[in-house]
Amino acid sequence: MRVHAQLLGGSDLLPADVVNRAVALQGQDLPAVLRAVALRSRPGTTVPDVRAAFDDGGLVRSWPMRGTLFVTTPEHLATLLFFTAERVHRATARNREELGLDDRTVVRARDLLLEALQSRPLRRAEVLSLWEAAGIATTGGPGYHLLMHLSVGGHVHWGPFDRDRPEQLLTLSPDHAPADPEAALAQIVRGYVLARGPVTEADLAWWTKLPRAALRRAAAAVEDLTTVEVDGMPAWIIGDPRPAAPAEAVLLPGFDEWILGYADRSLTASPAMFEALVPGRNGIFRPAVVVDGVTVGTWRLPRTSSRATPEPVVELLERVSAAVRRQIEQAVAAWPHR
Repeated sequence: MRVHAQLLGGSDLLPADVVNRAVALQGQDLPAVLRAVALRSRPGTTVPDVRAAFDDGGLVRSWPMRGTLFVTTPEHLATLLFFTAERVHRATARNREELGLDDRTVVRARDLLLEALQSRPLRRAEVLSLWEAAGIATTGGPGYHLLMHLSVGGHVHWGPFDRDRPEQLLTLSPDHAPADPEAALAQIVRGYVLARGPVTEADLAWWTKLPRAALRRAAAAVEDLTTVEVDGMPAWIIGDPRPAAPAEAVLLPGFDEWILGYADRSLTASPAMFEALVPGRNGIFRPAVVVDGVTVGTWRLPRTSSRATPEPVVELLERVSAAVRRQIEQAVAAWPHR
């Protein structure tokens, strides 16, 4: 069911529609999330196609829920920030104090940036140079925190790509404040469950970082939300349960929602497999090999290769049959998002 919900076999959707359906996808690793969107989109979708969705304004990248970057849509970003911005700003107040970012400095940095962005989107280096020229220190943490703080405030986001390099540009955020916040939150809950179900209330609360009481009210407003039982625990899906059909092997990029979309990853990976995905619990989530809803190994592209399109290197942890090994080899040969 999760393979189906996560669109691991692809879909008939355009990249912006894939993200809109899922509300948001983990985006701290930019190359990885571009691949994550592409593999969930209609056949033939490429990474440049996903970048084009950013250039068109259909996709944005920001900090909608916590100090983690996500790819989302302008409308979903505005809804999430409506509910999360104040809490995030409170939670990071001490960090600003330690970095020497008092209210006056933050406001000055904001005004300088918003004025500059009236002319054109800016590269990260250009933003930091702007602040440095005005006497606002950015090295050692203040620069990154200002970028996050002003994004959480709904002023700016990472949008189109620079024409000369694979780098996103910072641009002004339009005003998409929800006219009906409660209805908008219900759509957030529905999208989260639709694109990841079955999920628990704990999964949803962990992912959104919102109070459970508010999430329960929003879930109650989702008419096609269904409760099922998974390993003796109640879980949510959208619509009626679908019969599980065998799924082919698939290669997923690092930091994928297949792993990071849940508080409890036990349905997705065994404890040993999870350790292999995040060696040393260092916060770096490696690309995964998934077969029929089970994570069985990791993979990587070699750092150096004589091939124009390097062959992925697979490291299996779980035992698999010879037939499954052949499936994985076929998935490696067909991986289009190098």
